[in-house]
Amino acid sequence: MLMVHIKKYYEGITNEEIGTERYTALEISPVHIHKDKKAHKEALLTLGEEIVAHIHGHQVRAVNNSFETAPATTQVAVEH
Repeated sequence: MLMVHIKKYYEGITNEEIGTERYTALEISPVHIHKDKKAHKEALLTLGEEIVAHIHGHQVRAVNNSFETAPATTQVAVEH
């Protein structure tokens, strides 16, 4: 589930879509509890490879997460 959140976060801050054709073709998601551990591991590693390949292919801008530079009225989005 964490890798999916990382993908969504990256796409949200860069407005770029990460291509996950190989991951999607595996037809396995974190909620598929009936799949075996090996299938989930393969899907996780495939998704990670696709995220890294996308990031390496693009210039990534630095994100400053310092509380000292953030405005006092900063709102944080929470996903449930």
